[in-house]
Amino acid sequence: MRVVALEEHFTIPSAVARVSEEAKVKRGFVARTVPPGKINPLALLPDLGEQRLKSMDEAGISVQVLSISGPAAELMEGQTGIDIAEGVNDGLKAAIDKHPTRYAGFAHLPLRSPEESAREFERCVKQLGFCGVIVNGTTDGLFLDDARFQPVLAAAEQLDVPVYIHPHLPPRSVYDAYYAGLPGSAGVAISTAGWGWHSETAIHLLRMVLAGIFDKHRKLKVIIGHMGEGLPVMLARLDDVAAVHARHLSRPISQTILEHVWLTTSGIFTQPPLVAALLTFGLDRIMFSVDYPYARNEQGKEFLRRLDFSPADMTKFCHGTADALLKLKA
Repeated sequence: MRVVALEEHFTIPSAVARVSEEAKVKRGFVARTVPPGKINPLALLPDLGEQRLKSMDEAGISVQVLSISGPAAELMEGQTGIDIAEGVNDGLKAAIDKHPTRYAGFAHLPLRSPEESAREFERCVKQLGFCGVIVNGTTDGLFLDDARFQPVLAAAEQLDVPVYIHPHLPPRSVYDAYYAGLPGSAGVAISTAGWGWHSETAIHLLRMVLAGIFDKHRKLKVIIGHMGEGLPVMLARLDDVAAVHARHLSRPISQTILEHVWLTTSGIFTQPPLVAALLTFGLDRIMFSVDYPYARNEQGKEFLRRLDFSPADMTKFCHGTADALLKLKA
């Protein structure tokens, strides 16, 4: 069966080399700690050829929809950020052209320059053939509900492609308040993939809902990963608690989310989160993903093997919904 994975990461070293060390340190990037005998996933990010394709083949993955893994353009101001984004997107386009049946791409934007971001977004979709855009967490401490990002959201709506909201490192003030002071690197674990990334992405989306972004942009489409970043188990409570605080909105929070948001399974390979997502979002809103190279393609293969879906539902889950949403050619 055709299998599309759409939170799969890469980098273009020649482009992101222009990100300053000062900017990386300020954003919180540190050397990655890898258990003995394990491969550092950062070392796999630049490979868009034989090694990646071999791993995909062994796991039965037909297509990876690729998105940049930072540090990248959103850390840099002005023309430098613009040049980095263009370099990343041109590099991704070159990789797709070499393997057009195996790769698709999400645009990378210089978000500190929103007007230029909207122009680059349009170039990526109309000229390069990309199927959406990736936004990695906050930009300069701001979420997408900030007014400066309206050109980007308007472009997504006009171009009729989704915005994939992906986690990022917490701002230093957040890290210090919530995660500092724990033994060893325990704070790093729960501030990132263990917990903090997911709660921040949920907050990112909820801020957009409560700021009225989806009332203003009625055709805006958003994707979030990791089985919904905890939101499937909180939708009813959100509606209950926010009832008296969100009267400015035209729809309940849950309705807005269920009408505008799709989920991927990226990095989550157990049944309970999937059951919660199925019971709240429904199969039509859930798409398979791995989160390569931070998760292994073999994990995704084993996860698919354990699913007890009908053939029709398996088709929808593995590629049908992604093909339709991203306008991918089978």
